[in-house]
Amino acid sequence: MTTKSWHTIVPKPRKNRYRWLILVALAALYVWAFSGIPFTGFKETAAQITKAIVTGILSPDWDFVYMPEGEDLLRGLLDTLAISILGTFVSIIIVIPFAFWSATNMSRSKAISGSGKIMLSFIRTFPEIIMAILFIKAVGPGSFAGVLALGLHSVGMLGKLFSDEIENIDRGPVEALVASGANRLQLLWFAVIPQVLPGFLSYTLYRFEINVRSATILGVIGAGGIGTPLIFALSSRNWDRVGIILLGIVVMITLIDAISGFIRKKLV
Repeated sequence: MTTKSWHTIVPKPRKNRYRWLILVALAALYVWAFSGIPFTGFKETAAQITKAIVTGILSPDWDFVYMPEGEDLLRGLLDTLAISILGTFVSIIIVIPFAFWSATNMSRSKAISGSGKIMLSFIRTFPEIIMAILFIKAVGPGSFAGVLALGLHSVGMLGKLFSDEIENIDRGPVEALVASGANRLQLLWFAVIPQVLPGFLSYTLYRFEINVRSATILGVIGAGGIGTPLIFALSSRNWDRVGIILLGIVVMITLIDAISGFIRKKLV
């Protein structure tokens, strides 16, 4: 056996040492994380409460699906869907200028695109629930606060994805139009937009799926949607109503994911 083949079979001791160091570091990290979680044991009524929750969720209140005289499941789900659609629409209107601002190949100076990236990172810093609380204080509780919170928070994520899509375009069509004397607006319309539009639509649908999930949470703090009756049902321990609301959320999100995934496959 040659020296070369021997080294390919026997692992190097240094690599093994690095692997052990990584494993020890991960183990120490997990021990440190779990040691910071206070655990005082289970309550005496834990089994009874758990049984009531499971029993209620498995026997949902079907009468809450539609109630002609007041708030019901269908109205809550439609409200959540409307908040998600409007929030995504608001973000699309705002995010396009931010995406071109932060794209490095759309500006002559790195300082300009860098400032755009910093702005998008700043917007992404705040979670939707924090923005919803701020907008509830500003415009009052309701669906409008949820739309503003989702719309502004989506700008941070979509702006990053859109700017990456713009930076990855093929420079060939752009250079051809420049050589033919096209102006900047013509470059955007005929060389950039056709390349980035499928990606923009795909990312928008993906963000819409996320907004549907987020809208169900924002209602818990008073930003409209199905989260409002959900928190009322949880507060009153009306577990059968909690069960039908959770079932409705699961069905709605599953259908939206299936439809959105089908459309995204056609676009990309």
